[in-house]
Amino acid sequence: MQTERVTFLTTPGHKAALTARAAARGVSLGQYIRQRIEDEDATPEDEAELAELVAQVNEALPHMNASIDSMIETLQATSRSIRETLDQLDRDR
Repeated sequence: MQTERVTFLTTPGHKAALTARAAARGVSLGQYIRQRIEDEDATPEDEAELAELVAQVNEALPHMNASIDSMIETLQATSRSIRETLDQLDRDR
């Protein structure tokens, strides 16, 4: 297998953390980084699942926004009612 060298800059602390993670898995730092990159590559199944989740979120957002708007209106009405009640109590004293 032909290989190429890839260099990236990081802090000494980050390198130490990566080295410790690699050692905990019993692999070299290079192998650990390669595995993590491969783990991040999405499969077609992952992409399809993500697309479905995005569609579900997009479908739910209008209902969520309407619910939040309704809650805000309820809170504002409750606040007005409390203010009016307190004002009435002050006048009755």
